[in-house]
Amino acid sequence: MPSSSSSRTFVLIAALVAVLLVGAAGGMLISRGTTSEDAPPSADSVDVGFAQDMRVHHLQAVTMAGIERDNTSDPILQGFAFDVESTQLAQSSEMAGWLTVWGHPQLPAVGKPYMQWMSEGGTHTHSNGEGGKTTGAVQRMPGMATSDELNKLRKLTGKELDVFFLQLMLRHHEGGLEMAQYAADHAARGYVRNLAEKIVASQQSETDLMKSYLAERGAQPLPFP
Repeated sequence: MPSSSSSRTFVLIAALVAVLLVGAAGGMLISRGTTSEDAPPSADSVDVGFAQDMRVHHLQAVTMAGIERDNTSDPILQGFAFDVESTQLAQSSEMAGWLTVWGHPQLPAVGKPYMQWMSEGGTHTHSNGEGGKTTGAVQRMPGMATSDELNKLRKLTGKELDVFFLQLMLRHHEGGLEMAQYAADHAARGYVRNLAEKIVASQQSETDLMKSYLAERGAQPLPFP
């Protein structure tokens, strides 16, 4: 007879699959509703660049949240991790739907720099992912965890796992906010601006929550690079 833990895991995975399918279908329907009137955005547009780069950013958050969800013994953080995982998976799937209808790849080309769509003719300054600022593209988006950090997260247990997950996810959210706010201000399509605004609102709220979770555990956020 399956354990309650196994049953819960199965239910959560089934819920995530449903979220993915609904998000992708919703994104395709929304964008198809406008393609009869508007030409698809170009590859170097804010709309396409945001969708591709934010998908990369979101999918790493989904990975980290899945690690926490599967391994924490804290029911509050398990629920929080599932919320992050399902929200960002749905948003990523919606952006995938747009990109499919627009006829663009789901992710940036391998080796292509990130955040080039935020350059605004070289006048907009944004984080370079390495502790400084730039007006151009970057090789690493702000807030992204390194391979070593992800490997460490997979090996931790107990309180150490919970604290490191919160630290990584908090930094990750802070890094994604800059891209989302730029898209909310500059994307050409209303539905793209709308999702970007939702990302800003949800990640700001979750950022405050994670800071409180860290304080309750006697830990501090990681420095933001």
